Amino acid sequence: MKSTTRPDDFPRDQRPEIAFCGRSNVGKSSLLNTLTNVRGLARTSSTPGRTQTINFFVINESMYFVDLPGYGYAKVSKTVRESWGPMIEDYLRNREQLNLAVMIVDSRMAPTDSDVMMKQWLDRCRIPTTVVLTKTDKISNNQLHQALRQGTQTLDTKEIIAFSAVSGAGKDAILARISAATTSDPTVRKTHL
Repeated sequence: MKSTTRPDDFPRDQRPEIAFCGRSNVGKSSLLNTLTNVRGLARTSSTPGRTQTINFFVINESMYFVDLPGYGYAKVSKTVRESWGPMIEDYLRNREQLNLAVMIVDSRMAPTDSDVMMKQWLDRCRIPTTVVLTKTDKISNNQLHQALRQGTQTLDTKEIIAFSAVSGAGKDAILARISAATTSDPTVRKTHL
């Protein structure tokens, strides 16, 4: 529907929103494209930092998927990178329509300090969060079990959904979380600090 960097330009209707966040180049766009069955809805790129705005996608006329810029390393100017932090924080902290954050982590590496900080921040702000491990088709079953164990411990979460854009594994579980989140009242979810 729109791409923006300013809260004044966010959609003004009251449709529930699902925010997708993760480090740069973690597979956010591939996840969005798989969940919506629309190839190319979110542009994929091997270059970190492709998403530089907050992108709102209308889904079935009933909700928004919100693609946030990747945090951590990105091949963009320092000025642009530094502007993302306040923009993302402002959206996550103040957006009343936000029902769920889908936090995306690459299964091929241990959660980074940036991942841990993001998860702790989401928890402190009492934003319901689902953690998704992407690119699971690129690792063995043993590596996947280890990544799930390490992720639940490091990110202090009870459950992580393993996802592959290639096979579609995990897609139904993620959609079920989104469905449950959009039928609940987001105003109950958090008290701002």
